Amino acid sequence: MYLNGDFVAEDAAHVSIFDRGLLFADAVYEVFSVLAGRIIDHAAHMARLERSLAEMTIAHDAAATDWAGVLATLIARNDLTEGTIYLQVSRGAADRDFLFPAPGTPPTVFAFTQARALVDNPMAQRGMRILTRPDRRWGRRDIKTVQLLYASMMKMEARAAGVDDVWLVEGDVITEGTSQNACIITRNGHLVTRDLGHHILPGVTRLSLIDIARQSGITVEERPFTIAEAQGAAEAFVTSASLFVMPVVEIDGLSIGDGRPGMETMALRKAYIDHARGTG
Repeated sequence: MYLNGDFVAEDAAHVSIFDRGLLFADAVYEVFSVLAGRIIDHAAHMARLERSLAEMTIAHDAAATDWAGVLATLIARNDLTEGTIYLQVSRGAADRDFLFPAPGTPPTVFAFTQARALVDNPMAQRGMRILTRPDRRWGRRDIKTVQLLYASMMKMEARAAGVDDVWLVEGDVITEGTSQNACIITRNGHLVTRDLGHHILPGVTRLSLIDIARQSGITVEERPFTIAEAQGAAEAFVTSASLFVMPVVEIDGLSIGDGRPGMETMALRKAYIDHARGTG
């Protein structure tokens, strides 16, 4: 692992019980995908990390660290070929107080790898089944913080129901998945994904996929869409760093299209994987 400037064995990595990431979820994070030992969309992830730090006023100059070198070292030392790297920055350790600690308190910074199959994920062949549930998260979902309790609860609810995940909704409008951006392909072939704002995370995979879709001649609409529109769509899918482009075949028990991963979705998945392999 990387911890506060050093590389240490996993069982030797420790943080203070007074760390604000632990006590207040006062921390931000990023998850990088790795294919063939190379990081995908590194610059976009680092730009989002810097934005999250600024929005949270966490005093850590991400640009001052050679993160490309740090992540490359983690990949090499852990012999990671395919998987993810988790990077977190908290406001640091201080006496428990709702007020932020004094200026100069050093942040807590760590990163670690997780080996997993990203390309040959069997879910891509069968598609995801989704429930919809009310979105009860805080109002700044555009900041990638570690405040993930509600998302975790919804993932457990999905598991208990025998499905794969949850899409969160306000009224009848879908915001996003528990850890993914939500997308549909309309009957006239348009790709629709929720517009950016405080209500959703600006996904890096979402951003790359929009560029790929437009370069392929697909019309992209960034706007709200309802549960009913999603259920009546030709295809549906999610985007995330660990799932890439993952088809959705059922929402609240109703099949999307013919109930199988859509051809356009699978073509976009392949195009994204080609992008990842070519520009990692």
